Amino acid sequence: MKKGNGKPPQIIGRDEEKDYVVRRQFMFRLNVFFFAAFVMFGILIVYLAVLQFVEGPELKMMREDQGTRDVSIPPFRGNILDSEKKPIAYSTSTQTLTYTLQAEKNKQIAIDMSVKLSKLFKRLNSDPEAQMTPEEIQKQMDLNFRTNTISVPRRIRSDLSNEEIAFITENKDQFPGVEIVEESVRNYSEDGVAVQLVGYLKKYKSAGDLGKYKAIKEEKDPKNKYLQEETVGFDGLEYMFQEQLRGINGLKSFPVDRTNKVTGPPVITPPQRGNDIVLSINRSVQLKTQQAIETQLERLQNATSKPLNYGNDATMGFAVAMEVETGKVVSMASLPDYDPNIWKGGSASSEKLKPVQNFITNGTIRTVYPDYETQTEMNKHTPSLVYLGSVQKPLTILIGLNEKLFTPYENYYDKGYVTIGSKGNEVEITNAGRKANGYIDADDALAKSSNAFMMEMVGERLLNKYKGEESIEVWDKYMKQFGLGVSTESGLPSEQKGVEDYFHEAKTASNISAMARASFGQLGKYTTLQLAQYTAMLANKGKRMKPLFVNEILDPKGKVVETIKPEVLNTVSFPERYWNTVYNGMSRVNVQGFEGVDYSYLRKTGTSQQQVANGKKVENSVFIAFAPADKPKLAVAIVIPEGGFGGYGAAPVARQIFDAYDEAVGLYGTPKKKTTNDAE
Repeated sequence: MKKGNGKPPQIIGRDEEKDYVVRRQFMFRLNVFFFAAFVMFGILIVYLAVLQFVEGPELKMMREDQGTRDVSIPPFRGNILDSEKKPIAYSTSTQTLTYTLQAEKNKQIAIDMSVKLSKLFKRLNSDPEAQMTPEEIQKQMDLNFRTNTISVPRRIRSDLSNEEIAFITENKDQFPGVEIVEESVRNYSEDGVAVQLVGYLKKYKSAGDLGKYKAIKEEKDPKNKYLQEETVGFDGLEYMFQEQLRGINGLKSFPVDRTNKVTGPPVITPPQRGNDIVLSINRSVQLKTQQAIETQLERLQNATSKPLNYGNDATMGFAVAMEVETGKVVSMASLPDYDPNIWKGGSASSEKLKPVQNFITNGTIRTVYPDYETQTEMNKHTPSLVYLGSVQKPLTILIGLNEKLFTPYENYYDKGYVTIGSKGNEVEITNAGRKANGYIDADDALAKSSNAFMMEMVGERLLNKYKGEESIEVWDKYMKQFGLGVSTESGLPSEQKGVEDYFHEAKTASNISAMARASFGQLGKYTTLQLAQYTAMLANKGKRMKPLFVNEILDPKGKVVETIKPEVLNTVSFPERYWNTVYNGMSRVNVQGFEGVDYSYLRKTGTSQQQVANGKKVENSVFIAFAPADKPKLAVAIVIPEGGFGGYGAAPVARQIFDAYDEAVGLYGTPKKKTTNDAE
């Protein structure tokens, strides 16, 4: 047997092999753990990045919504100024008490506060209008959330006295939810400048579906959202320029806890004041216009002799004065008018509103009815829209000449009347007083206001030229070119286009009756503003100017942000000799009230007849004119329903307007008042 070297054999034991396997498994698991941890941290980092950069702004807004309560502050309204930048409508500050509900489900807290406030008002303010019962205060608190959410402060009362302000401020802990805020109150000048044109304000919550406010109700941005209790324009320029005048809301951001309870003082972003608008209305001319109408109405109502006593029933008067080349309206009067300060605070009591409700509407642009106690009596009188009467005739002559129905010097024998209609159905239409003028041409017919000439030379010949209904369409086309029967494009709310009764007359009577009566102004009812636009178009030889009421818009610092420029809506082109024919006739029209004037002027009187209830016929006084004749500067239109003859009932008002404009502005470019002062 062979012996070994004495060393044990090199053999790996089972235990070592098992230990090796365990170590390998451990390292694998450790690597898997680290890899999983790396992946998880990577995902977390990516998610944090998404939260920070993608979802962060939205989450931040959600956090702010949950952590703050935003309350809009109404802006301070801009002013409405006359042409010399003196205020017509302006805003002043007042201290208003508001109340914010403390808990939505506990109304008793608000009821207790209403009792406390009622006692406070009674104790510290002797003004009867300042007294409020607890029930009245609770109504203002809107406890049933009909118009406001819980976070919106309720407006309780304005015009707080100094004593009330001092007591509440010094005892603020006794009045949780009560706050005194500064508000603006709209005021209107006491001299009552063009009140229907300027308009008035009411509470936004009562706007309903009024035009431009429909879209605002859907507004979500607190800067632009209107407050239920703020005042907004409801008519006239206050409504037309609402966006310019209003400004931009301010904001109070209150920190709140999860229960929506205020936990600290608010962060305030102040509101931005609205812009001012500078009107084309000249204050002195406007006030003179209003006074002239009032004086003339009193004169007509008290007249005892002819022809002035034909205007005994006149109770209303309307006037518009427009610059010929620019379309700027320097005066617009609708009488009777009213005091717009009855709306102070955004509402008017029925006691203040009832006596003037017929005259809140601007009668120079839409229908206004005279003030009578019963509808039956009202139906016996004419509203503000009347037939033109003979002020239609300058345009009738232009139509006849342009349609080659006659020449400027063609003679016509005027026997004082014309008979129209088929045999057995004849109707006789006469001149005023059945006056026979003998042989006349076109400008004679205008100067003597011949109805017969207009009917036979224009109405009948136009019908023969175009046959039937086509002649009515041709007539209507000319009317609309001169702004009669279409909008003046003034932009004023609810402006009417007029009433073209010649279409109705053609259907119910005959084409010849329609053309004959239309030719001398008895079948078209138009507004006073339309008449002024038409008169300016006669004066500038065919340019229909857009009526302008604003010269410029100023920012709160007085800087001009917009200048309103003249705009020509449409033009007509006639030979110069046609215009001269009309001017020659207008220069010879007999008129009262212009005795002794030192400026030239062209004019046309009108006495329109309208049938009212019970078959009664009334005579409306209409007058148009422009001056100076050689270089027209100002066009004027006057309407006095039931004023009798135009030359007596309306013309004297126009004289006063021309004189006032000449003195304040100057018909020849220099104010007469300044010239007189320089001479002195």
